[in-house]
Amino acid sequence: LTGRWGATALSIAGGLLALTQQSSAFYLPGIAPHDYKIGDKVDLLVNSLTPSLNAEDKLESVLSYNYYDERFHFCRPKDGPKAAHESLGSILFGDRIFGSAFSLNMLKDSSCQMLCKQTIPGKDALFINDKIMKGYNYNWLIDGLPAATVKVDDRTQQKFYSVGFGLGSEAVGQEVPHFHNHYDITVQYHTVDSVHHRVVGVLVAPKSKNTKYDKSAGAPTCDATEPMNLTPKTDNEVVFTYSVQWEKSDKSWATRWDQYLQAIDPKIHWFSLINSAVIVMFLSAMLGLILMRALHKDIARYNADDTEDLQEDFGWKLVHGDVFRPPQSFQYLSVIMGSGYQLFWMVLTTLAIAVLGFLSPSSRGSLTTAMLLLYIIYGFSAGFNSAHTYHSFGGKSLKRIIILTTLFVPGICWALLMLINLCLIVANSSAAAPAGTLFGVMALWFVISIPLTIAGAYFGYKRKTLDPPVRVNQIPRQIPEQPWYLRPIPSALMGGVLTFGAIFIEL
Repeated sequence: LTGRWGATALSIAGGLLALTQQSSAFYLPGIAPHDYKIGDKVDLLVNSLTPSLNAEDKLESVLSYNYYDERFHFCRPKDGPKAAHESLGSILFGDRIFGSAFSLNMLKDSSCQMLCKQTIPGKDALFINDKIMKGYNYNWLIDGLPAATVKVDDRTQQKFYSVGFGLGSEAVGQEVPHFHNHYDITVQYHTVDSVHHRVVGVLVAPKSKNTKYDKSAGAPTCDATEPMNLTPKTDNEVVFTYSVQWEKSDKSWATRWDQYLQAIDPKIHWFSLINSAVIVMFLSAMLGLILMRALHKDIARYNADDTEDLQEDFGWKLVHGDVFRPPQSFQYLSVIMGSGYQLFWMVLTTLAIAVLGFLSPSSRGSLTTAMLLLYIIYGFSAGFNSAHTYHSFGGKSLKRIIILTTLFVPGICWALLMLINLCLIVANSSAAAPAGTLFGVMALWFVISIPLTIAGAYFGYKRKTLDPPVRVNQIPRQIPEQPWYLRPIPSALMGGVLTFGAIFIEL
């Protein structure tokens, strides 16, 4: 018998060993590495231009603009710009990614390559100069990595990658800014083996050059030292050029995002945070135990038939028969509670998915997409808790609570989204969501969220209601006039000041 068990164990071990030899590693969809061979084409994608801090460290705009907006006069591919595949969250957050006229080939350096020659009229020159002075940035992508510039933190003198690079440059007090029309692109690569290579970093050093096109040589002259200034009064001839340099790096593909996500001097007071959390949890537990012991005796006394003993109560105990009375608009309170449960489970699940590594920064918009889909799926929780709370308050109309849950909070969010989108359309910003995307979100709402909310409301309404621990008085107790500092607005302000003060001190 022992010999047969030993043979079985050996056969199982041999089978597992064979499986491990034949197995290979896998990657999550959308974040698998892309291997290039020498000479392979490497696509450079362009995204919307976004605002940042200007020369005076002020943010003067929040609107983004399409890279191929006609007012910028950037070079277009021969066959026209082709839109890249984007996720729902990426589109909602304003990404507009297209192909470009740049030509990059793995490990093939190039210098002074001409993109195109454009004539920028004075009106558009005024528009571009305004965006330069407002600190607008280019946003390019190569193999999923954003193009960045190397900056040094003033306090720690530590180098870090700053995503994006300026549309132009401007010094404080300078009347006409310099327009960046030449780009020195440095692509860092990691060699997997003698044949395959991977992109692990993208750096761009923009320059402003008043480059001229030499018709006799058929090429631009990139040795210009004068900056490119766009004059609003006349037409401007602009030559766009670029250079590409491939730089070998020891960084692996798995750690290529470390330079982009590195926190510079975060000043996290870990000891203070942990100490505060432990103290709060300890005091809360102690206070909870004390209140539970005191309230347990009071509840037993309130439910007794002896009313003479209750006449000795004073202070907050006088309202024990009114605190569990249903409020006037309890249906709206029920809806808000159900929506709170929906948001809570959405945030908790999103954090769990992010901690497990399923949301990669390489997949643009994955976080927003996950949050939106989880919010839609947890419509069941909203319907369940709303209907259960509504029924516990004495509500009788299941149809009414279903309509309110499906339309109240989502309807407000949808109205705000449409209002913001309308303002972006009027401002001619690329952040305005396309009609197809809005229709897709509405379809998800009607096809998935509303049926799940109805199902959750049905089961929540059928669940046993929550009975109050004490009897509710039939006649409401009269509320005396309160001093000004106990009214809703002053009380809310005082409560908020304490919380804000604690957070402000920690930061």
